[in-house]
Amino acid sequence: MKNRFLVLAGLIMVLVPTLMGCSSGSSLLGRDEAIIDNSDSADLSNKRIGVLIYQFSDDFMSRFSEETEKYLDSLGFSKENITMLDALNNMDTQLEQAQQLIDEGYDALIVNPVNVNVVRPITDMASAAGVPVIYINREPEASEESRWEDYNLNMTYVGCDARQSGIYQGELVLSLGESAVDKNGDGSVKYYLIEGAPENIDARYRSEYSVATIAHEGWNMDCLYTGVGNWDTATARELVAKALVAHPEVELIICNNDAMAIGAIEALNAADIKPGQDILVVGVDALPQAIEYVKDGSLVGTVFNDYISQSHNAVDAAVRYITGEGNKHYIGCDYIKVNRENADEIAEIVNK
Repeated sequence: MKNRFLVLAGLIMVLVPTLMGCSSGSSLLGRDEAIIDNSDSADLSNKRIGVLIYQFSDDFMSRFSEETEKYLDSLGFSKENITMLDALNNMDTQLEQAQQLIDEGYDALIVNPVNVNVVRPITDMASAAGVPVIYINREPEASEESRWEDYNLNMTYVGCDARQSGIYQGELVLSLGESAVDKNGDGSVKYYLIEGAPENIDARYRSEYSVATIAHEGWNMDCLYTGVGNWDTATARELVAKALVAHPEVELIICNNDAMAIGAIEALNAADIKPGQDILVVGVDALPQAIEYVKDGSLVGTVFNDYISQSHNAVDAAVRYITGEGNKHYIGCDYIKVNRENADEIAEIVNK
């Protein structure tokens, strides 16, 4: 599966530049995962670990945070030595939080960056103090990851490759057949693109690769509208409601995450348009509400962003740093396509 993904990613790279005009931007356990064996692990009860999250109100990060806390507890970390902080989507706040925990001598940090611009300063202050950092979910710039390698810094990124999630979104749409998507039969799929956030590499890759995957199969893609929904349901609902007035001929709405896909569905329902019938919607994350929409046909499909694997991989990496084992600088996991055929199976995972 990994080889097939890489081949497709390489093929559609030639299409991405021509599609940028409307864009600003497996198994459950990850392929590089090495779960810590509790029976053999060192005593971690006196080790302190900080978890810095860009925004607790984000549905995906809320699930990640809960799973991380549970897994840390299962490995023997004392609750009083686990600090989880919300940056409220503010770069300066996150930098201050990182500095505070580093100054207090925490043994490791797990950081979900507000944006790529916080990574280098956090890396510099942590390296100077000898504190390892595991970045999660929002991948740093390639030049920054190369710096970790060049200078042998105790920094690691844990996450899924967002290009894969975009490819999977495209494949979910392709699986319906062109005639089911191009409802007026004019030979062109008219779509909206609702993006996550500026300067976010996951948003950019999901936008680029979802559309490029569809176009690679010879479908004509006509972008009517693009808007930045900031991963937020209410914002996406407002954007789609306005777009429907200006561009009512839309046939497909591609959203960078499920929270925004849910907002798009709400906007369609409010306009008395049937999602999944009149206009198709696709998302990413496999949030519980999104899975229910997949089951009832309102959502074409979603892509499971495996917060369980990412959480465990990040904690395991932190433990390896703490115990002196070291890590690779990149630890990956796989997304999973979700449609009606496997929605119940994925729902059991995310609802447990």
